[in-house]
Amino acid sequence: MTNHTPTPRSQDPEDIQKRDFIKGVTAAILGFLSLALTWPLVSFLIPSSNEGAAGKFLKVPNFPKIPTGTPTRMTTAEDVDTQAFITTKVVYDIWVIKHAADKATVYSTLCPHLNCRYNFDSTKDVFACPCHGSVFNEDGKCIAGPAPRPLDTLPYKIEGGELYVQYKLFKAGIPEKIEA
Repeated sequence: MTNHTPTPRSQDPEDIQKRDFIKGVTAAILGFLSLALTWPLVSFLIPSSNEGAAGKFLKVPNFPKIPTGTPTRMTTAEDVDTQAFITTKVVYDIWVIKHAADKATVYSTLCPHLNCRYNFDSTKDVFACPCHGSVFNEDGKCIAGPAPRPLDTLPYKIEGGELYVQYKLFKAGIPEKIEA
Protein backbone atom coordinates (compact mmCIF):
# COMPACT_ATOMS: atom_id res chain seq x y z
CA MET A 1 0.00 0.00 0.00
CA THR A 2 1.06 3.48 -0.65
CA ASN A 3 1.05 6.17 1.94
CA HIS A 4 -0.68 9.33 0.97
CA THR A 5 0.35 12.34 2.80
CA PRO A 6 -1.85 15.40 2.63
CA THR A 7 -0.51 18.35 0.77
CA PRO A 8 0.12 21.13 3.23
CA ARG A 9 -1.98 24.23 2.77
CA SER A 10 -0.19 27.20 1.51
CA GLN A 11 0.41 29.87 4.09
CA ASP A 12 0.94 32.44 1.40
CA PRO A 13 -1.05 35.60 2.39
CA GLU A 14 -2.40 35.88 -1.16
CA ASP A 15 -3.92 32.34 -0.97
CA ILE A 16 -5.46 33.11 2.43
CA GLN A 17 -7.12 36.24 1.02
CA LYS A 18 -8.55 34.24 -1.91
CA ARG A 19 -9.96 31.62 0.47
CA ASP A 20 -11.50 34.27 2.69
CA PHE A 21 -13.01 36.00 -0.35
CA ILE A 22 -14.56 32.74 -1.64
CA LYS A 23 -15.92 31.97 1.85
CA GLY A 24 -17.45 35.45 2.05
CA VAL A 25 -19.06 35.24 -1.40
CA THR A 26 -20.43 31.75 -0.64
CA ALA A 27 -21.87 32.97 2.70
CA ALA A 28 -23.47 35.98 0.99
CA ILE A 29 -25.07 33.82 -1.72
CA LEU A 30 -26.39 31.31 0.85
CA GLY A 31 -27.70 34.14 3.03
CA PHE A 32 -29.52 35.71 0.08
CA LEU A 33 -31.03 32.35 -0.95
CA SER A 34 -32.12 31.67 2.64
CA LEU A 35 -33.81 35.06 2.85
CA ALA A 36 -35.47 34.61 -0.56
CA LEU A 37 -36.85 31.20 0.40
CA THR A 38 -37.88 32.21 3.93
CA TRP A 39 -39.63 35.51 3.11
CA PRO A 40 -42.86 33.97 1.70
CA LEU A 41 -43.23 31.77 4.79
CA VAL A 42 -42.66 34.66 7.19
CA SER A 43 -45.03 36.98 5.31
CA PHE A 44 -47.67 34.23 5.29
CA LEU A 45 -47.47 34.01 9.07
CA ILE A 46 -47.82 37.79 9.50
CA PRO A 47 -51.53 38.81 9.52
CA SER A 48 -52.75 40.47 6.36
CA SER A 49 -53.04 44.24 6.39
CA ASN A 50 -56.80 44.17 5.72
CA GLU A 51 -57.85 42.03 8.68
CA GLY A 52 -59.06 45.14 10.47
CA ALA A 53 -61.27 46.09 7.53
CA ALA A 54 -64.30 44.17 8.81
CA GLY A 55 -66.33 47.37 9.19
CA LYS A 56 -65.30 48.88 5.86
CA PHE A 57 -68.08 50.34 3.72
CA LEU A 58 -67.53 50.29 -0.05
CA LYS A 59 -69.07 52.82 -2.39
CA VAL A 60 -71.63 51.56 -4.90
CA PRO A 61 -71.36 53.69 -8.05
CA ASN A 62 -74.44 55.16 -9.79
CA PHE A 63 -76.89 54.65 -6.90
CA PRO A 64 -78.72 57.94 -7.58
CA LYS A 65 -79.40 56.83 -11.17
CA ILE A 66 -81.08 53.46 -10.47
CA PRO A 67 -84.88 53.27 -10.67
CA THR A 68 -86.94 53.23 -7.48
CA GLY A 69 -88.65 49.93 -6.60
CA THR A 70 -86.81 47.77 -9.14
CA PRO A 71 -84.21 45.19 -8.06
CA THR A 72 -80.94 46.16 -9.69
CA ARG A 73 -77.71 44.18 -9.72
CA MET A 74 -74.84 46.50 -8.89
CA THR A 75 -71.11 46.24 -8.33
CA THR A 76 -69.23 47.85 -5.46
CA ALA A 77 -66.15 49.93 -5.97
CA GLU A 78 -62.89 48.03 -5.83
CA ASP A 79 -61.59 46.78 -2.51
CA VAL A 80 -57.98 45.75 -2.03
CA ASP A 81 -57.13 42.41 -0.44
CA THR A 82 -53.53 41.92 0.67
CA GLN A 83 -52.33 38.45 1.59
CA ALA A 84 -48.62 38.12 2.34
CA PHE A 85 -47.04 40.17 -0.45
CA ILE A 86 -49.79 39.59 -3.03
CA THR A 87 -52.33 42.37 -3.56
CA THR A 88 -55.63 41.58 -5.25
CA LYS A 89 -58.42 43.93 -6.29
CA VAL A 90 -61.81 42.60 -5.24
CA VAL A 91 -65.20 43.63 -6.64
CA TYR A 92 -68.49 42.50 -5.08
CA ASP A 93 -71.89 42.10 -6.74
CA ILE A 94 -75.01 43.03 -4.79
CA TRP A 95 -78.73 43.36 -5.39
CA VAL A 96 -80.18 46.78 -4.52
CA ILE A 97 -83.82 47.78 -4.29
CA LYS A 98 -84.01 51.55 -3.96
CA HIS A 99 -87.10 52.64 -1.99
CA ALA A 100 -86.28 56.35 -1.75
CA ALA A 101 -83.24 58.60 -2.11
CA ASP A 102 -82.27 57.73 1.46
CA LYS A 103 -83.66 54.20 1.83
CA ALA A 104 -82.81 50.88 0.17
CA THR A 105 -82.64 47.14 0.67
CA VAL A 106 -79.31 45.51 -0.13
CA TYR A 107 -78.99 41.74 -0.67
CA SER A 108 -75.97 39.54 -1.13
CA THR A 109 -76.02 37.88 -4.57
CA LEU A 110 -75.38 34.46 -2.99
CA CYS A 111 -78.29 32.11 -2.30
CA PRO A 112 -78.44 31.09 1.39
CA HIS A 113 -78.91 27.44 0.36
CA LEU A 114 -75.48 26.67 -1.18
CA ASN A 115 -74.11 30.10 -2.16
CA CYS A 116 -75.07 29.87 -5.84
CA ARG A 117 -75.64 33.19 -7.59
CA TYR A 118 -79.33 33.90 -8.11
CA ASN A 119 -81.02 36.22 -10.61
CA PHE A 120 -84.09 38.41 -10.68
CA ASP A 121 -86.92 37.15 -12.89
CA SER A 122 -88.72 40.37 -13.89
CA THR A 123 -91.61 38.44 -15.53
CA LYS A 124 -92.57 36.94 -12.15
CA ASP A 125 -91.07 39.62 -9.87
CA VAL A 126 -89.04 37.05 -7.92
CA PHE A 127 -85.42 36.19 -7.28
CA ALA A 128 -84.74 32.68 -8.59
CA CYS A 129 -81.73 30.49 -7.91
CA PRO A 130 -80.87 28.30 -10.92
CA CYS A 131 -78.95 25.69 -8.88
CA HIS A 132 -81.65 24.08 -6.74
CA GLY A 133 -84.83 26.02 -7.47
CA SER A 134 -85.09 28.36 -4.49
CA VAL A 135 -87.39 31.30 -5.15
CA PHE A 136 -87.58 34.51 -3.12
CA ASN A 137 -89.96 37.47 -3.24
CA GLU A 138 -88.70 41.08 -3.36
CA ASP A 139 -88.78 41.19 0.46
CA GLY A 140 -86.21 38.35 0.46
CA LYS A 141 -88.61 35.75 1.90
CA CYS A 142 -88.18 32.20 0.56
CA ILE A 143 -91.40 31.19 -1.19
CA ALA A 144 -90.18 27.95 -2.80
CA GLY A 145 -87.21 25.62 -2.80
CA PRO A 146 -84.71 24.29 -0.28
CA ALA A 147 -83.23 27.60 0.98
CA PRO A 148 -83.19 27.46 4.80
CA ARG A 149 -83.61 31.22 5.37
CA PRO A 150 -84.49 34.47 3.58
CA LEU A 151 -81.99 36.29 1.37
CA ASP A 152 -79.05 37.73 3.28
CA THR A 153 -79.25 41.50 3.68
CA LEU A 154 -76.08 43.56 3.89
CA PRO A 155 -75.42 46.58 6.10
CA TYR A 156 -75.49 49.85 4.20
CA LYS A 157 -75.50 53.58 4.66
CA ILE A 158 -76.43 56.46 2.37
CA GLU A 159 -74.34 59.60 2.63
CA GLY A 160 -74.65 62.54 0.28
CA GLY A 161 -76.99 60.53 -1.95
CA GLU A 162 -74.36 57.79 -2.43
CA LEU A 163 -74.78 54.19 -1.29
CA TYR A 164 -72.05 52.49 0.77
CA VAL A 165 -72.26 48.78 1.51
CA GLN A 166 -70.42 46.61 4.00
CA TYR A 167 -69.96 43.32 2.14
CA LYS A 168 -70.14 40.16 4.24
CA LEU A 169 -70.19 36.43 3.52
CA PHE A 170 -72.61 34.19 5.41
CA LYS A 171 -72.58 30.46 6.06
CA ALA A 172 -74.75 28.58 3.60
CA GLY A 173 -77.25 25.81 4.24
CA ILE A 174 -78.20 26.71 7.81
CA PRO A 175 -81.32 28.49 9.11
CA GLU A 176 -79.35 31.11 11.07
CA LYS A 177 -77.64 34.06 9.41
CA ILE A 178 -74.06 33.60 10.63
CA GLU A 179 -71.02 35.33 9.14
CA ALA A 180 -68.55 32.97 7.49
